[in-house]
Amino acid sequence: MKVLKYIFSMMLLGGIISACADLDTKLTNEWSDSDAWRDADMAQGVLLSVYQDVMIAPDAWDGNFLDAATDNALTRNYDSKVYRAGQGAFSRSTNPLGNWSSCYDQLQRIHLFLDRGLTDNVSYDVANANNDKRTKRRLQGEALFLRAWCSFQLLQMYGGKTDDGEVLGYPIVTRYITPEESAHPENFKRDTYEDCVKQICEDCETAMSLLPLTYSGGDAILGDISFGRASGLAAAALKARVLLYAASPAYQSDRVVKLNGMGDYTIIDQTTYKAKWERAALYAYEVLQMQGMATYAALVPNELYDGGDAQSTEFLFRTFVGRSHDIETRHYPPYYYGNAQTIPSQNLAASFPAKNGFPIDDPRALYDEDDPYACERDNRFLVNLYYQGRQFGANASYIDVTPGGKDSGYLDVKASRSGYYLAKFINADVANFLKPLEEQDSRHYYPMLRKGEVWLNFAEASNEVWGPKVAGPGCSMSAYDVIRVIREKSGGITNTAYLDEMAGTPESFRKLIQNERRIEFAFENQRFWDLRRWLLPLNESILGMEVTRRDDSSENFEVKLVEERPLNDIRYYYLPLPYDELQKNPNLKNNKGW
Repeated sequence: MKVLKYIFSMMLLGGIISACADLDTKLTNEWSDSDAWRDADMAQGVLLSVYQDVMIAPDAWDGNFLDAATDNALTRNYDSKVYRAGQGAFSRSTNPLGNWSSCYDQLQRIHLFLDRGLTDNVSYDVANANNDKRTKRRLQGEALFLRAWCSFQLLQMYGGKTDDGEVLGYPIVTRYITPEESAHPENFKRDTYEDCVKQICEDCETAMSLLPLTYSGGDAILGDISFGRASGLAAAALKARVLLYAASPAYQSDRVVKLNGMGDYTIIDQTTYKAKWERAALYAYEVLQMQGMATYAALVPNELYDGGDAQSTEFLFRTFVGRSHDIETRHYPPYYYGNAQTIPSQNLAASFPAKNGFPIDDPRALYDEDDPYACERDNRFLVNLYYQGRQFGANASYIDVTPGGKDSGYLDVKASRSGYYLAKFINADVANFLKPLEEQDSRHYYPMLRKGEVWLNFAEASNEVWGPKVAGPGCSMSAYDVIRVIREKSGGITNTAYLDEMAGTPESFRKLIQNERRIEFAFENQRFWDLRRWLLPLNESILGMEVTRRDDSSENFEVKLVEERPLNDIRYYYLPLPYDELQKNPNLKNNKGW
């Protein structure tokens, strides 16, 4: 990936850029080499090191997808962060998913770059002053986008209600923190959730003013050569996500939304609550009117695992994982030389409707529990799951999880625990992809922001403020219109009977939208946060499909319990702040229940 071509220059900086554990950073704003900030590669390398840190692989949690800590999946790795998170292994001193230190380290490097990398001392084009100016403008926009991105990671992880019912975010940092300042952590406090939202949105807006919407053409600075960098559309999509979170029930004070218990809340101030949803809806609609956003296109699965060099039209900000087979090694069935670490659940499998649009628990779906895979399903079912009897990619064999079957736990301890194997993100288009001496690689991408999310953001917010079928002021479409298009283009569902039924009330349509997000973004690491912002139950038992053979060789299917999730306390909606930070700084107030 071109945005990482200079990252190796960071090695030349030795220990100058060192990791900091928290706001008490060891970074220094004074370089031992006075010429360091006169070298364009070194200066840009500081910013690109942030890109490298934020552009993680989709299964970055000890080789697992974050979905394995939700009802979408489970892991076979009992020592992993996601297993501990799924079991509620959070405490005042432990957050297995914590990113406080890394985010503040990234912010320090961003601020170093903003302070030192855009001055007249650094020239990105010695021969052309105008191109130097244009490059600095783009780099400034990228830096502000990355600041917004890192800030949102802090807000997503640590934003939440306190015991007294207020909603706080993180300590906002918009400049380099000197050693003298970091020596007094008591001067920092958590800012309000809304102030954090405001800061992130302002950074997104400024980034949009400095960056092109997309990179295209042959321009040396704003053309295809900059493919993969932050863009104006990426900044717009990030702002849309932030506003959606800000409207969600989990992030309202007790004066607006009262949390009664797991999966139970009461809206106290309808006016304030709906105003936030309206803000989110109108902005998402504004983004959808930007160039390249107006037409919905379904995700093309092979763009995740064999996308080539061309930019996907769906991806707005994505990780380039590289040419490898690492993801396949981690998640292939063991028969095909994999380790099956992230395993889809029956819970997820059951969330995909039949091709006629009805959920499988509705008789009209024509779903047969005795032959569960005979029912034609939403197209995304095949995008995500391998199941009993499905051909494994281009291989001439079929998944067999029956006792003694090649993909069962009877033959290999690394086999699926649920009867399902992961399909999304893995390349099975080539037979014997991982076979020793025949191993092949493919180019993998992980979309951290994509167009489909903005469409679903609009649908969710529009439904909350105007209902399913009403187009808001200045809007040419309703929540219903969006979901109909998504179900048709992504799911292959043209029958609108069930959609029409669910559009009877905002409450029923909300459930439909939530399910659409679940199946559209499966294994894109959104479900963990969606469950929390929606205040849905977190303790749903994880189910699997047990397949056995009868004496007559026919197959018997039975849904079974695989794993309990003891997340039965409302404190799990919000994650604890780092214990060390709380000890150092009495002004940091922890989240509810911690």
